[in-house]
Amino acid sequence: MNAHDCPQIPERVSAAVARSFRMSTAVARPEPRVGSHARPTVGVPEGQSFLFDARSAIADLCNVSPERVVLGPSLPVLYSALVLAMRPLFRHRSSVVVCNADRPVLTDALARCAEDAQLRWAQTDLATGDVPAWQFGELVDGSTRLVAVPAAHEVLGSVVRVADIADTVRDRSRAWVLADVSAYAPYYLMDFDSFGADILGIDVAELGGPQVAALVFRDEAMFGRLDMSALQLDVSTGLAGGVSAIVDHYARLVEEPGRRKTRRNRLEFSMGLTQRYMRGLRDDLHTFLGTLPSVHIVGVSGEAAEGSRMEHTPRLVFGVHGVPAETVHQRLFANGIVSTPAPTTPLLQDMGVAEMGGAVAVGLGPFNTEVDIEQLIRTVASLA
Repeated sequence: MNAHDCPQIPERVSAAVARSFRMSTAVARPEPRVGSHARPTVGVPEGQSFLFDARSAIADLCNVSPERVVLGPSLPVLYSALVLAMRPLFRHRSSVVVCNADRPVLTDALARCAEDAQLRWAQTDLATGDVPAWQFGELVDGSTRLVAVPAAHEVLGSVVRVADIADTVRDRSRAWVLADVSAYAPYYLMDFDSFGADILGIDVAELGGPQVAALVFRDEAMFGRLDMSALQLDVSTGLAGGVSAIVDHYARLVEEPGRRKTRRNRLEFSMGLTQRYMRGLRDDLHTFLGTLPSVHIVGVSGEAAEGSRMEHTPRLVFGVHGVPAETVHQRLFANGIVSTPAPTTPLLQDMGVAEMGGAVAVGLGPFNTEVDIEQLIRTVASLA
């Protein structure tokens, strides 16, 4: 149950990466015949096609065209490169808005590269883990160039209403909204337009894929306003060969009978049912764990969070009153449940994790079943 920290890598992905590393430097033989409109590429390594295939796979995942996808070796590197590419848009006293619900490694990357800009912080509701959209009306003004938020918290599981934030930002500014969908993508069918954002960032490794990341832009016209040389990053062609495989894996989690369909159509069917299945597991996890009187689920338990209609991914952070988090973690592992200690971040500390004596993070994946949840509940109940 550590999908938030170490997602399971499907066999088809590891096989695709191994094959791609072998073939990435090979040069395909030219076709004996070409059509009148063909543009033969002679002597180009196979690895270049892996990069194109990776962009196409991310495009299908987000329901966009491949031309709007920019690849990079990691999301922090891409975030840094994006700020550098946006330098033509920055003016004296420009501002960038970040959120304390985002991963610290991403906010650090933005702060480091936007050193000449004023950094403003959006705050998370400490009771629910929500990021209220109204506060962006106070944080954003004409000087704001970029607003960065997560689509879902990496361990709390709270889903951020990015579309509401984007609407608030556009009422006040022409700033671009950047949303990290890495913790959201494994559980929901994604459509770029539904977020209302200008740029989506995704870490493919969080899906169980290779160490490759991507930025997806709202429109190719945005490239004309950027210094695109900053976004021309080196990406391992061997690793890029595994991106298509992980997207295909999600498209095949539930296969629809009938005639062959496009990958996007297969994703819509497969992720639609997977989303329903994961929601069922999430509801059982929250319900049964929440009924244990000594258990506190961060951002879910407590009077302040009662009645909240926050959407959650099947990830959560919990503690057992009077029991150190390390003891809980070890007992779970002894009973065959792999979890992780909750990360030490300023947000979790502000939400009271330190006062609880630490907490344990749990993240479900499509391979988990009701049996796993029952085993978790029995083990925690023996401590509580």
